[in-house]
Formats: sequence, C-alpha cells, structure tokens
Amino acid sequence: MRAVRFHGAGRPAVVEDVPSPRPGPGDVLIDVAAAGVCGTELHFLDGLLTPARAPITLGHEVAGVIAEVGDEVDDVAVGDRVAVHYLHACHRCRSCLAGDDHLCDAPLGFLAFATDGGFAEQVVVPASAAVRVPETLDLPSAATLCCSATTALHAVDVAAVRPGSTAVVYGTGGVGLALVQVLREVGARPVAVARNPHRLRLARKLGADVTVDGTGDVATAVREATGRAGADVVFDLVGTRETGAAALACLGKRGTLVYVGYSFDTVEINPLGLVVPEQRIVTSVGNRRSELVAALDLAARGRLQTTVTEHALDDGPRVLEELRAGRVVGRAVLRP
Repeated sequence: MRAVRFHGAGRPAVVEDVPSPRPGPGDVLIDVAAAGVCGTELHFLDGLLTPARAPITLGHEVAGVIAEVGDEVDDVAVGDRVAVHYLHACHRCRSCLAGDDHLCDAPLGFLAFATDGGFAEQVVVPASAAVRVPETLDLPSAATLCCSATTALHAVDVAAVRPGSTAVVYGTGGVGLALVQVLREVGARPVAVARNPHRLRLARKLGADVTVDGTGDVATAVREATGRAGADVVFDLVGTRETGAAALACLGKRGTLVYVGYSFDTVEINPLGLVVPEQRIVTSVGNRRSELVAALDLAARGRLQTTVTEHALDDGPRVLEELRAGRVVGRAVLRP
C-alpha cells in the first residue's frame, strides 16, 4: 500500500510502498478515509520532536471505516465509521485510572510517534482507540478533530476558563480556530492573534470577538480590547521567545498563560513579574479519549465547524511544505 513516510530529521517526507498491516488480537484494521496534516509533522521533519523509530508512517489525525477486527474485539465491528484517539492508552495504569489517559504510563501505541500513522491506505490500532463517528459528520472533518479540537478542549479544561473570561488565542492554525469556538461554547470572550489576515478573518467568522495583527504590538492591542485590565487567559499556540514575552504582557491580574505550542526557543521568566499580580503559567498536552468523543459530538450538533481542504495521499510531501509556508488555512487532509 502507499504511505507517506518519515526517514529522519532534515530529510523530506516521501511516498512509498509498504506492506499492508494486519490486525492482531484486540486490534482493528481501518481503511483510512482521511488523515489531517498537523504542525507536529513539521516538528518531526525539523528535528524538534523525534519519533521512537524511523522510518515511520506519519499522520496522527485519522478517520475511516473498520475493514477487519482481530480476536477479542467486540466493542466495534466491520463497517463502523470511526475516528482514532492517537495515544492508545492502556486504561490500567495510575494515570488512566485517574482519568488522564493522555498521560498513560504504558501506552499500547502512539500514532506516528511510536507506531505507524494514518498517512496511508490502511492503519491498525487497538480497538479501544477507535471512537464511532456520528452519522451526521463526514469523515474528513472527523479526522481533523482528532487533534485540533480535542487539544483545544483539553487546554480550556486545564486553564479552568470561566464564563465571561477574556481569553487570547495566540496563533490561529487548526488548533487555534477550534479553540476560538470552544471558548465561545463555554461562554468566554475569544481574542484571536495571528500574522495571517486570512486566518484572522476566519477566526472572526468562527466567533472571535476581537482579532489582533500579530505583526504589531500585541500586548497593547489586547490591553486596549480589555479596558487596560489584560486577559484572564492567554493560550500560546506558537511557543517562541517572542510570543511568550507578548503573552505574558497581555495577562491581567491572576491571569493564566497556557503553553500549548512549542519551538526550539527557550523563554526567560521574571518571577517577580508573576508573583506581584499572582499570575501563573501552566501547560497542556494532547487530549483524553473522552475529549475526542466530546469534539465529535459538538461537531455533529453544529457547535464546532471545521475548515477542511482535501488532497491526494501522494501529495503529502507538498502539502507539508504548504503548511510550513503558512498557506494552509484551517486543516488540510490527505485522502488515499
């Protein structure tokens, strides 16, 4: 079968033929309908993140139809339309039992990080990672929700966002656009920051109260939009030295900076600047399986919109470079 493969940092992704996978006990084989293209793939190619092995098939946002089930599988069946929770939790360790399966101590697999991902015609995953997709939701949209919307839902939970809060979304890629909508859903006031005017217009359409040009003085613009009080929460989806400094400058008293994005940069913190206004910095990684269920439900009910562009699987390397150049608005998906 055809697959988009990673062979090492500094080397381009390539499309090649690989053996078709087979499901083992407890597994399902999925005919991939669509797989979302995320910035994480660029982090692999650039060497910021390192998969557990190479070569490996990329793609951790996957939706499709179950083609075959292994022994001991009874929760899902052939023909089911499913999305995949990309970290395949054991559901037995301390983290899983505490409800934090995204921090599983002994995962059964991890799409495109430790096990082959969904930039392929088929993929095998544990049956426990397969989540049924509501009939009213198309599979390309479902694929994009597996990381973008779920990451947004988790970050809002980590930040304990309250109704009426002003929340800055610093970066409006796939996660940022989902985050604007999730914040609106919980009753917050979203402020979107980006350098791309097309993304800012889309953020406004999806519910941002205020949009801010990221090439200007972001902190001043945010303070003007909040009556000089500053934001209650800032979600930094970029994670550079520049965005970190601006994000802190946007915060009001008892404000929370949430790091979701990251880069090769390091950030210097002045503890006094945090202590006096009682501000805090927290981090948010990935998502729980339950948050994928919630994201699919929100989208099926029309509460969460996706902006999807579809491309052939063989165009995967080109689409990755389009994403790097900032020319993807919303989420691109690859279709076999």
